[in-house]
Amino acid sequence: MDTGSSSATKVQSIIHTFRPTKQFKSPASYTSVDFDNTGEFALFSRTDDTIQLYNTKAGGHAKELRSQKYGNALARFTHNSSNIIYASTKGDHGIRYLCMHDNSFIRYFKGHTDRVTSLSLSPGADNFLSASLDNTVRLWDCRSPNAQGQLNFTSAYLTAYDPSGTVIAIASPPAQTVCLYDLKNYDKAPFASFDLLDTEQKFSKDHGMKMAEGWSGLEFSNNGKYLLIATNGAGHYVLDAFDGKLVHFLRRPSGSTSHLAPGDPLPSSGTMTYTQADAAFSPDGRYVIGGNGAQNGLLVWDVYDKEGQPVLDPTAELPSQRPATVVAYNPRHNLIASAEKEVCLWLPDPE
Repeated sequence: MDTGSSSATKVQSIIHTFRPTKQFKSPASYTSVDFDNTGEFALFSRTDDTIQLYNTKAGGHAKELRSQKYGNALARFTHNSSNIIYASTKGDHGIRYLCMHDNSFIRYFKGHTDRVTSLSLSPGADNFLSASLDNTVRLWDCRSPNAQGQLNFTSAYLTAYDPSGTVIAIASPPAQTVCLYDLKNYDKAPFASFDLLDTEQKFSKDHGMKMAEGWSGLEFSNNGKYLLIATNGAGHYVLDAFDGKLVHFLRRPSGSTSHLAPGDPLPSSGTMTYTQADAAFSPDGRYVIGGNGAQNGLLVWDVYDKEGQPVLDPTAELPSQRPATVVAYNPRHNLIASAEKEVCLWLPDPE
């Protein structure tokens, strides 16, 4: 399964031709996915307290890591592909720093007093952000067990770095706001705040969504122009990253999904848990790839299309026999990873 030949191909030349080429069945559901910097490996969190590593270049499963004592969510690569961080879902709500090579813990990051809802790695250094149901956002350096800084919020569940690593975005779904901070002056007031109340009111009414329905992801495009707010509702929001104005509401024809987003009430029993966004930017910042709600397959939206028209329908539907609750686009190669109870690796159809 060689992805190298497709790495230099322009995304717009092949975006409509992706098809599942490898599928791996699972006894449990997947809740997050991440690629390492090289694009060779994909990392998945799963509801059975395991972390699954896949080698996308070889097209195969590489390793299973068990975290039965602490649980796991939001597994993320650091800039060393052998080392990962992930959030505990049992016990102390700590963040664990693990070397996969010998399955040993390097460090624990403790301080959160409730479930961690977001982990974001800096694009340029081994620093990261964490958000939690304890109403704090903390800034960490992988080299130290102590938080480097803390921001106090009401219901701030999602975080993101911009591509330069100098700006951080923090989203509060119940308040329908996104705040932008200069990382060097994070302890000062945000330099921009985007209020989505009017936008949410309009699209919740027009598309049968609840207010602030399931904000599940926050992501800057790699070109720095856009900010994606993924939701579990009838669509996603693409904002101008500079002024916060709505560029597009990415309509999902099949409507809302059933998986839970940060802040949603968790059942007292069972394995249902928060799920990472099922939508992500392509590396060129032009396309958003996302799950098809309760339907199978993936949807593609061309963000450059129909400028000035707020509602954007999918430009393509990528067929599959499986739904997708987590989705990521490889940063180095034209390869997509998606999962619900089955991991799918997607490549462009050579025909």
